[in-house]
Amino acid sequence: MTASWVAARLGVRLVDGARPAGAGLSSLVGLAVRRNPKRAHLLVSAVLGKHVPTDPRLVYGSGLLLGELVRARLRGDEPSRPGSLLLDGLRGEPNAATALRDLLRVPQAPVDAIVLGYAETATALGHSVADALGGAYYLHSTRRPVEGFAPYGGFEEEHSHATSHLLLPADPAPLDRDVPVVLVDDELSTGRTVLNTIEALHAVRPRRHYVLAALVDLRGPADRARMDALAARLGARIDAVALAGGQVELPEGVLEAGRAIVAGISSPSAMPEGGPGLDVTRVEMDWPAGLPDGGRHGFLPDYRARLEKELARMGDALAAGLGEASRVLVLGFEELMYAPLRLAEALADARPDVDVRYSTTTRSPVLAVDDPGYAIRTRLVFPSHDDPADGPGERYAYNVAPGTGQRPFDRIVFVVDDVGDTQALAGGLLERLRALAPVTVATVPSYRRAS
Repeated sequence: MTASWVAARLGVRLVDGARPAGAGLSSLVGLAVRRNPKRAHLLVSAVLGKHVPTDPRLVYGSGLLLGELVRARLRGDEPSRPGSLLLDGLRGEPNAATALRDLLRVPQAPVDAIVLGYAETATALGHSVADALGGAYYLHSTRRPVEGFAPYGGFEEEHSHATSHLLLPADPAPLDRDVPVVLVDDELSTGRTVLNTIEALHAVRPRRHYVLAALVDLRGPADRARMDALAARLGARIDAVALAGGQVELPEGVLEAGRAIVAGISSPSAMPEGGPGLDVTRVEMDWPAGLPDGGRHGFLPDYRARLEKELARMGDALAAGLGEASRVLVLGFEELMYAPLRLAEALADARPDVDVRYSTTTRSPVLAVDDPGYAIRTRLVFPSHDDPADGPGERYAYNVAPGTGQRPFDRIVFVVDDVGDTQALAGGLLERLRALAPVTVATVPSYRRAS
């Protein structure tokens, strides 16, 4: 990944640690500068599919790999080893991403657990971990209050620019069980967020076993001691697993230096006015009736089985509208990450001749710098389009427009839920996207209670 630009200007340094999956921290993340007064740097994952368009099979395979580490920890087994497949996939070796995914989606003995993913970044990652366990109930936090769904609990993500999270299960019964609870985030920096969550959950329904799961674990000795102290106080076991460990070394004054960089640089926004106005078309995928679009209100193993049966058909529907496109981005929408990921994966399988990538839009403000040594080369800025509870605001899509010397996409497939498929979308993000490439919109019905 790309970290040299930030390292040179902020003095931030990535230090590799444990490599249980065969890849080090510096291979799994790059660095960018946040537009956030609380943290100067952003770790940009090479396998999350949030800020960097990525082969969807590498994204899903990496999530399954993290789930395999969780499964082995819960069962007391040795995890399946991917050999060099993860590292080969990160290097872009042909077929490595597909081989990683195929290795890890071989059915294992189901493990009963509750898996919780963090919005917005880890909603698909948590879902992938639940998939790897086979018998898990999955729920992700949300920043979108939904009429008819009562909050089960909440927590605060201290470093985030938008901290309110809700748990809105359609049925609280799957949560009210003493089975292991797995909390999934893209990174463990100090671990405070997940420990706060454990305390909130434990106050409602005590459990004996919790597992923290992340792509990278950056915690220091004091953070690990804090986790052990909480476990002792609650009388519970708390474990942690990650694809890679390490540290981010921060020099003195990094916050002030980061603010100075943000103030001194205007991000390339890639929003051409009066662009070519390429076509915007829509595709009907016939999303299965009654199947939730993700884990906002809970996702059961039976739902997973239904989705697996329908994915190839929906991938074919997307493939039929590609025309002669050879490089396609499937772009998801904020918390709606899992459905676009699996659709992108199905599309890549249906059209092996096409270079399919996957990423999603985000609320996170990040500085873009068009430099090969920087992880966020370009950004699109557009208005929110789903009537968010915290009011309207800017949203972002990173690395969708090509940086200097990069190959552009010749088709963009935007996957959105029907709540976000609004006039504000048509006049905002879709206008930005169609200035870059022809756009296909695929709308997925947002889960609602049966009336």
